[in-house]
Amino acid sequence: MKLKVAIIGTGNIGTDLMVKIMRSENLTCTLFAGRTLNSIGMKRAKEMNVPISDQGIQAIIDNPDCCDIVVDCTSAQAHITHWEVLENLGKTVIDMTPAKLGDLCVPALATQKWINGRVDNINMITCGGQTTVPIAYALSQVHKDIDYVEVASNIASLSAGPATRQNLDEYVQTTEEALRSFSGAKRSKAILVLNPASPPIDMVTTIYAKISNPDIDRITESVNNMVDNIRQYVPGYQLLVPPIVKGNTVTITVKVLGAGDHLPQYAGNLDIINCAAIRVLELIAHARKH
Repeated sequence: MKLKVAIIGTGNIGTDLMVKIMRSENLTCTLFAGRTLNSIGMKRAKEMNVPISDQGIQAIIDNPDCCDIVVDCTSAQAHITHWEVLENLGKTVIDMTPAKLGDLCVPALATQKWINGRVDNINMITCGGQTTVPIAYALSQVHKDIDYVEVASNIASLSAGPATRQNLDEYVQTTEEALRSFSGAKRSKAILVLNPASPPIDMVTTIYAKISNPDIDRITESVNNMVDNIRQYVPGYQLLVPPIVKGNTVTITVKVLGAGDHLPQYAGNLDIINCAAIRVLELIAHARKH
């Protein structure tokens, strides 16, 4: 029996996620709900015979048995309202917005608490968070006393939809909190640059960490192991510039290419957060089967 997933939000992230879910052997999308039946996402869902609705979360309220789990692909502000409803319905929710209500989740790290039912609201942080938090964590496995972590992501302007643009403050705050939470860094900073270049650029992110007496050999080993881990569910994740040490600053640059399921390959920022969500959904499906 496949895990039944409902998606709220039919924009770029929701549509790409729906395509990924329908390709899975363990998942199926049983509801794709938004606000208009004429959107590109709705039309794509209809072509794939996925049940659609223009009633948003009301569609789940009217038929709560339509799904085992809900993925919220709307906005941080909307998720606050949605969570009040879905919590009362007893639904497990994967939050694709930077609302920061639930437990911050990075599937490259320990996942048990996120798949065994102890967490009902699973927050996928941000695209920048999924890209950089595992690297910051890898650094922390070598050096426990990280003073400062800064991450700067450059993404194609075309890959940033309305919800992303509306949630820039939340993006920064949630990414910075996740960096501190998973790495133990005392301070953190997140920067997001929307690049209007034509043709669109691929997602490239640089991580800077201030560490006393960094051990380059151990850092390189830890980072390489983490990259291999991430590539298990994000094949387009690449270590563009391996760890470089200058004084007490460690610099690492990564690149993310999308799978091209619904979105262009340059939209690696959207692809990585969707791949992370799929990873969690697959793990939940497996756990519930056993």
